[in-house]
Amino acid sequence: MFRVSTLNPKHKTEHSALGKKNTIGLQRERERVLEREREREKKRVGEMSFLLKVFEGPLRSLSQYYRRTVGYELSKYGLRYDDLLDETQNLDVQEALNRLTQEERDMRQQRLKRAMDLSMKHVYLDKETQAKQTPFDHYLSPVLAEVEAEKAEKVALGSDVSYNRQIP
Repeated sequence: MFRVSTLNPKHKTEHSALGKKNTIGLQRERERVLEREREREKKRVGEMSFLLKVFEGPLRSLSQYYRRTVGYELSKYGLRYDDLLDETQNLDVQEALNRLTQEERDMRQQRLKRAMDLSMKHVYLDKETQAKQTPFDHYLSPVLAEVEAEKAEKVALGSDVSYNRQIP
């Protein structure tokens, strides 16, 4: 009924020798592939650093122009850059807002209400008040970076996150 197959010891050694050769061949092939990928990456990094050097001046002037323009527009309404972060779209922002003091949250709400009111009336803050504004005084970004670092650490450790990050 049942037949038990026995391997000839001679065949067993030939089989294991072939297996070792295949394993060594596969390891060498993997090493070659990894080495080619490393060389390509070095070449890409070299090309990118060259492009960054070539375009460093224009990129710097464009970033300064963008920052100046955004700062001017935010100052018109009395907003800060961090006020533009939406807690309904990113739950990390919501967690960062929860970690702020009550006073900072109240100030943020007041700035947002004032901006909406000014926008609805089609007016801006007066020039004197605009000059006092600090649109790039970040109050939320450091806390948000901390929340994201905690999230990345928990993912790296393979543990569950301490709060739900799913958009409802």
